[in-house]
Amino acid sequence: MADKSGTYEGFTAEERAAMKEHAQERKKAARRASQAEKAAEAARDVVAKIAEMEGSDRVMAERVHEIVTVNAPALAPRLWYGMPAYALDGKVVCFFQSAAKFKARYATLGFNDAAKLDDGPMWATAFALTEVTPEVEKRIAELVKRAVG
Repeated sequence: MADKSGTYEGFTAEERAAMKEHAQERKKAARRASQAEKAAEAARDVVAKIAEMEGSDRVMAERVHEIVTVNAPALAPRLWYGMPAYALDGKVVCFFQSAAKFKARYATLGFNDAAKLDDGPMWATAFALTEVTPEVEKRIAELVKRAVG
């Protein structure tokens, strides 16, 4: 789609890269044999993706990963558009988006519609993260427990 000046306002390079990562993730998942093998490899992929992150993004992603896996063991780690994500019955419930992913000023802990966070006619589905303090850890644990019901 073009704006009034005639320049194309399509996907950014980061968005295109995320879509390519997602396509690769889907192809890789389709090649795996058993469900157990798929789950184990997906979990390794998440840990490897976190290890690729730099600085505070990596530190926060490591903490989020630990908090989610301890407090919501029903959620299966997997990559989703190149981001660490956690799914229930194949549907992504929550994900960690590093600040570097889309050159943002903060990382994000996001929840998809499979998360059971409904609270009246309006509720938060994404949270900015600049640091994972004990207070933030507690809040993340509460959110992921609630998200899986």
